[in-house]
Amino acid sequence: MRALALDIGEVRIGIAASDSTGTIASPVKVLPAQEVLSCARSFRRILEDYEPEVLVCGRPRTMAGEDGPQAERVMAQARKIADSCGLPLEFVDERLSSQEAKRILRAEGLNEKSMRGRVDMVAASLFLQAWLDAHRE
Repeated sequence: MRALALDIGEVRIGIAASDSTGTIASPVKVLPAQEVLSCARSFRRILEDYEPEVLVCGRPRTMAGEDGPQAERVMAQARKIADSCGLPLEFVDERLSSQEAKRILRAEGLNEKSMRGRVDMVAASLFLQAWLDAHRE
């Protein structure tokens, strides 16, 4: 099953996708949040290219496992995106995904400025991989 993951931020949304077997997650792109929320051509093109069967969105949680301060906004936006795409929606804990993404990008030699546009899609691929691993038959 092919899944598309969104790391929804206030300014940008990181996008990752699984392979057709639902085994491996890969970063795809970062788009301005407004383009995804309005289902602009750039986002529709990604949907056409990857043909996902499910939308997986990160759910901001505190370290105690409770919904974080951004959770309500993110979950409402995720539902809106899923409805406009006609896709089933699942949420996955995204705790520490951005920090891990930054660690990975630093290890690849990127500085803060270079990684700015990439962190969100790498974070999306990390929590999508965790979701895929948990749903493997």
